[in-house]
Amino acid sequence: MDWSGGGHIVRILNLGLGAVLLLGAAAQAQPSQPVWVGYLPVFRGLETVTARADMTHYTHINLAFANPAPDGRIVDGDAMACMEGGAQGDVTLAELDAAIGRVKAAGAKALLSLGGGTIPGCSGDWAELLAPERRPAVVRNLVALVDAHGLDGIDVDIEGALLTAIDKAGNYTPFIAELGAAMRARGKLLTCATASYQGGMIPRSSVPWFDLVNVMSYDAIGPSWGSPGAEHSTFEQAQRDLALWRERGVAREKLVLGVPFYGYGFGGYRPNHAYRDILAEHGPAAANDVIGERCAGCSYVTHNGPATLARKAALAQAEAAGVMVWEITQDTDDAALIRAMRAAFARAAQPDNTNSSPID
Repeated sequence: MDWSGGGHIVRILNLGLGAVLLLGAAAQAQPSQPVWVGYLPVFRGLETVTARADMTHYTHINLAFANPAPDGRIVDGDAMACMEGGAQGDVTLAELDAAIGRVKAAGAKALLSLGGGTIPGCSGDWAELLAPERRPAVVRNLVALVDAHGLDGIDVDIEGALLTAIDKAGNYTPFIAELGAAMRARGKLLTCATASYQGGMIPRSSVPWFDLVNVMSYDAIGPSWGSPGAEHSTFEQAQRDLALWRERGVAREKLVLGVPFYGYGFGGYRPNHAYRDILAEHGPAAANDVIGERCAGCSYVTHNGPATLARKAALAQAEAAGVMVWEITQDTDDAALIRAMRAAFARAAQPDNTNSSPID
């Protein structure tokens, strides 16, 4: 929830007309290079996911997720304090270095993603750790990790009720500002993931500190939430979410459209499905966004087929800096989804493109 919008509006109104016009032009600036952000789910097993993932199609890889120990430490001896997915438990620093090396060898930037939708039991309480008296130590520990291991930046994925609690206490934007200042001083990146519903959005006041804002345009319905019979990530939702974040002050060159490489099942279908499994189990029907009969109480799977993802890529080309994927190991072995998206993005970027099909 945004607890600082009023002050932001006052500051904007105090700007001169020329400055306002310049800001408006910047918000519509064409990004110099498309952004392709992929989350790598380290918690599924770092060695397994780095071996499976084709990272060559991405410009940024977010290693997900790391959390602090109760005392604010990010590192504990020769391992991460709370980062599940190592061969023997928490990821070791040697394993982290190897993963960073693989990401960079693929031509992408390596970022460490903090938080996650479900905070693990090994984590300290973010709300307590970001209080004014403890926040500087957390920032120092994160900066030290970036410096020591050659990371290209930090991604903040603090979500939902936890995000709201931290923001309501007045501690989210100060944390982002302190971390962002340290990253900028080093030429590093600070990015985030955000939802688009009240109680799940980063506050407006934090936006200037982020280099990229990854909009999670999915999960409208899931195994235990949402309107029965709905789809979880429609093209129309993507349009609404991008429009919302433009209104909230995110410039085009920072705005990234998040898409799912997974689906949800209802009725007689199991709850969770990677796209690679949907294709293996349902064959040509995987091209459709819905498998089965979509209605309240019916059995169906809702996901994004290649055609919808291609339309979203064209939309991102027209209105954003690029695309974010959760998550890259759910693609097929031949990277069918990301290749389809990149091709659609490239077509939409052609000077003679009339936008006559993918986003109409």
